Amino acid sequence: MRRISPHIALAVAGSALLLVTGCGTQTGTAGAGSVAASPSPSPSSPSSSATKAGCKAETALTAADNNSTVCVTKGGQIRLTLDGTADKPWAAVEASGGALTPVNAGIGAPVGDRVSAYRASSDGKVTLTSSRPMCAKAKPGQMQCKALMTWMVTVVVS
Repeated sequence: MRRISPHIALAVAGSALLLVTGCGTQTGTAGAGSVAASPSPSPSSPSSSATKAGCKAETALTAADNNSTVCVTKGGQIRLTLDGTADKPWAAVEASGGALTPVNAGIGAPVGDRVSAYRASSDGKVTLTSSRPMCAKAKPGQMQCKALMTWMVTVVVS
């Protein structure tokens, strides 16, 4: 049996830790074997127009807004654009809560992208969610990757 030096064992353990950290965290709602990427929260787009009490009348969301919370004034609008690919398409955006009403986004999206728009119709809190595969579809004879990247933004209507 071959003996492994402590330096090699430490390097292997550190590499494994970096891989796990870089892949995200395990989630129970996305399905078995899936992971959710968890980038740092970011504020809404700087192009949004500001109004009273820190809430905005218009907010544009992208994948970079993952895990953030935004405030929109009642009557305001939310537009979101998630850029995907044909091999890694975004699922339809789901809204949990009744404070937002879907409206026509006004444009078509390339295959794999997801574009949605909502009007802030009543006071409350809504969670917008979507997901997409982290790996392209497997070709015959290749291993299947079932990891998912999830996207979630909490919208407070005030």
